[in-house]
Amino acid sequence: MKFSSQIRPISYLKSHTAEIVKNISESREPLLITQNGEAKLVVLDIKTYEEQEETLALLKILALGNHEIEQGKFRDIEDVFEELDKVDLE
Repeated sequence: MKFSSQIRPISYLKSHTAEIVKNISESREPLLITQNGEAKLVVLDIKTYEEQEETLALLKILALGNHEIEQGKFRDIEDVFEELDKVDLE
C-alpha cells in the first residue's frame, strides 16, 4: 500500500473528517493515521476495501485448493471430462 503523502496524526482526522472523506473517495488512496507517532489505523474508501476483500477471498480459495492438492484430494482432468461427457449424453 502506498502512503507517500497520506500520513496524518489522529488530531487531523478529528478536525478534517469531511475533507478526508472527500479526498479519499476521489483519490482512492488510503490514509494512514498515527497516534503518538505510531501507525494506528488505515482509512480506505469503500470500493478499495471491497476490492481488497474480494482479492483476499480469492487468495483463500487458492490456498484451500493448494492444500487439497497437497493432501491428494484431486482427480485427473481426463476423468473429469469423461464424466462430463457422460452427463451430456444422458
